[in-house]
Amino acid sequence: MRIHTGFEIAFDCASPTLMLLCLSVHPSRRDELETPDVLLTSPYVPVRQYIDGFGNICSRVVAPAGRFVLSADFIIRDSGLVDDYAPGAVQGPTEDLPDAALVFLLGSRYCETDQLSNIAWSLFGGTQPGWARVQAITDFVHNHIVFDYEHARPTRSAYQAYVERQGVCRDYAHLAVAFCRCMNIPARYCTGYLGDIGVPVVGEMDFSAWFEVFLGDRWYTFDARNNQPRIGRVLIARGRDATDVAISNAFGEATLAGFKVISVEASAPAGLALSR
Repeated sequence: MRIHTGFEIAFDCASPTLMLLCLSVHPSRRDELETPDVLLTSPYVPVRQYIDGFGNICSRVVAPAGRFVLSADFIIRDSGLVDDYAPGAVQGPTEDLPDAALVFLLGSRYCETDQLSNIAWSLFGGTQPGWARVQAITDFVHNHIVFDYEHARPTRSAYQAYVERQGVCRDYAHLAVAFCRCMNIPARYCTGYLGDIGVPVVGEMDFSAWFEVFLGDRWYTFDARNNQPRIGRVLIARGRDATDVAISNAFGEATLAGFKVISVEASAPAGLALSR
């Protein structure tokens, strides 16, 4: 399968502003690019890239005053297979976890394990450890939160999503991640492209959030928002929560003025023109 993927994001900047961006396809998928994934800017400014502590490609730019547009438009190959399903995946002893997984057991900015631990154990303590427990968490979060763009806010935490019972995909992911960590299951937050491939069109396209858990000897993908295996995820970044993988951090006044995302089969009509 070939997927046509990209975005166009516009900001209005009051003055020259440093921006840190997490918008490039993850290094684990770079070999599958058919056309270059290049971060373009209008007006042109130099783009300097680096790898952060979680292995993501980050970019830094100084946006000029006025309208500043970021874009990318590329083709990437994909297996066309749905997310892995491994109901036999086990939850091993916590003391045997690899060092690199331990940070994903800890609380973080949007995943307050201290506030959710007792709730998690009361809800999931009786479930079978391993895949079944993660699926029980995913089912609960999927049914507990009502998807609602109108009431989305960037400061909502996992505990607040649990109490308020509304949110967007990042809130589903944060709550599921926090519950998993409370149950001693390493869990990390993921962001990327997820088009409506193989499912009915569900609305205007956006970047998507899901999560991964460490079971047995590897990481597996789960998605509390959709709660079904999906085709065509294109990973951008992984981290402890949305703090680590924000698409943009502006160190100055930068107002979002436009936002478009595309992720469709390359052979299908794009339905969205991304300007250069």
